[in-house]
Amino acid sequence: MALVGVSVSIEAVQENKIQEVTLDGQEIVIPPLSMSESLAKSAQKIDFTEDGSEDHSAKTSEEETGDKEAATFQPSLWPWDSVRNKLKTAYTEVGVLLDVLNIAKEKKYMVLTHVQQDTSEPKSAVQLLAKKKGLSAASAVLLSGAERLKRSHEDKTGASSDKFHMELLKLRQSWRLKKVGNAIIGDLSYRSAGSRFWQGGTFEVTKNTGTSSGDQTDVGSALQNPLQVVIPSELEGTAYVQVEIKSVPDSMNLMSATLQMPDAIGRTPPNSHWQERLDNAQNLLFCKELFAQLAREAVKMKSNVPHVVVGNQIITNIFPGVQLSIVLCHSSNKADKKGVSQPARTDNKPVLEHSLHQLLREVHHKTLHLDPPQPATATFGFTKRRRLAGPLGLSRADLKEMADSETLLEQIIQQARHEVLKFRTMATIDRLAEEVRDPQIMAHWSCLNSPLQSNVKIIITSSGYEAVRSQGLVTFQSLDLEIGVDSLKAVTKDRRVLQLGFQEKEVEDLIRWQISQHHIALSQNIARMIGWEVLGCNGCNGVGAMEGFASSSSIQLVAPKNDRMLLIKSGPTSGLHVFLKIDNKDNLDPSLAALVDPKWLNLGGTFREIDMEQIEGGNLATKLELIMAMVCKKR
Repeated sequence: MALVGVSVSIEAVQENKIQEVTLDGQEIVIPPLSMSESLAKSAQKIDFTEDGSEDHSAKTSEEETGDKEAATFQPSLWPWDSVRNKLKTAYTEVGVLLDVLNIAKEKKYMVLTHVQQDTSEPKSAVQLLAKKKGLSAASAVLLSGAERLKRSHEDKTGASSDKFHMELLKLRQSWRLKKVGNAIIGDLSYRSAGSRFWQGGTFEVTKNTGTSSGDQTDVGSALQNPLQVVIPSELEGTAYVQVEIKSVPDSMNLMSATLQMPDAIGRTPPNSHWQERLDNAQNLLFCKELFAQLAREAVKMKSNVPHVVVGNQIITNIFPGVQLSIVLCHSSNKADKKGVSQPARTDNKPVLEHSLHQLLREVHHKTLHLDPPQPATATFGFTKRRRLAGPLGLSRADLKEMADSETLLEQIIQQARHEVLKFRTMATIDRLAEEVRDPQIMAHWSCLNSPLQSNVKIIITSSGYEAVRSQGLVTFQSLDLEIGVDSLKAVTKDRRVLQLGFQEKEVEDLIRWQISQHHIALSQNIARMIGWEVLGCNGCNGVGAMEGFASSSSIQLVAPKNDRMLLIKSGPTSGLHVFLKIDNKDNLDPSLAALVDPKWLNLGGTFREIDMEQIEGGNLATKLELIMAMVCKKR
């Protein structure tokens, strides 16, 4: 029997809960909770959403009930207290009844009148429009119901289902499709071709019900196209990448870019064929990938003039005063169709745009088509040059140079520089061919060019003397120009190699210098054909007025009888000058009579310049031939 007054304490067991018993009999227990964890566990059991208003109201009602009970059991202070309270309540109710009767009987307190409604005249035009709108809505519902009935009848016969499956077969021949549950999902991205672009290109294939709108055009398109594709909103519309090369003045800030978005670049109608919509969506995805790759490379690339990436435009400086602009133009079908204007004519470069597409496709091709390992147990993906790096003993610098590759932006910048340099050279040659009438300047451009190199052969000749050859002498001057990325290499007729910069003034100076050399070579060849002798030829004169660039050349010719002498001087800037000296044997010095050879008598004398404009002839060769024939005529 337990003793009375003995307190018994009950405490929790100090053992922890067993979480798991392994196969070898080891017990994994749960560690005890800390004080903070216990507090958090206890706090989770409290519902903080209840504000306790119900408890408070319950307590208030209980208190009021208790007070009333207490007041009920209080003893009455006066025997007639209850009678007084009831009389007071009756008096209050009679007073209220009297006030209500006074208000209802006498009109000075309140007047009860009916509310008059506003009687406005109905407008017939509004009612007509409302009826017309209601009739059009009812007709649309009836047409939709009729179309559904017709379609259900066709489904029973199987004609519509056969058309849908035929279109689905055609779609599967060109696009990748798979069935996910009850839906048919397609993919129009370039991931199977090697693309690593983050944006997907999934679309859904559904059966065209034609209930999206009650318009007759939609109904007709629904009957023509039993198959319908649902393309994501970000791939709707058409897009293209525009490459533009433009000259900017020195005062213009290259950091300020103007966004260009030509209008009406070819919107896709909503009821167009599914093949056209998928082609436009795939092209838009390709353009987005291309522009994203170029923008990422422009941000990472280091250059003297930083590249500018603003919105949908990339601006880079290729030459002083010349910049390359790459713009992503996207026109969605949700654009405003009220005022569609014609696209503005821009000086774009279709060749560079096509080259951009080819460069990205090459990147896709290299991603999938890796070099096979040699031998078969070697690491997959190494190039042949990298495999031979070990046996050949290549250094770290060689390996680093091998690993470096040009980005898309660097390649398109090089092609743009070559394009600018090529057009500058072409414009300079055409301008000189128009300005210089004698001799003739002909340019033969090679058809076998590369994106970074072009060749042109410049031939300088005189009209009528192109094929004249005498004793192995050719009467024309040739010059080969090799146009690179940022420089030119010129090879002259005597196989001298000259390096030129990107300024077109250097090409113009070189051609003018070749024209002066052609004058001297032509005079020498004509003199030998006629029988004149060449006393001397100087390709670089050290006397006389200095030329603006290069140097002048001269040649001395003597007649067969040694009594006439021609001096021809030609310079790139000074032009052509012809001097003639005629000796008179009657006025010879007696001291020179002992000379055996009379050609030494022409060492002295005075030269007179001939006005070539007054000489008849179409070009220099004809005039020189006429002068030599006239001065050799007998007296």
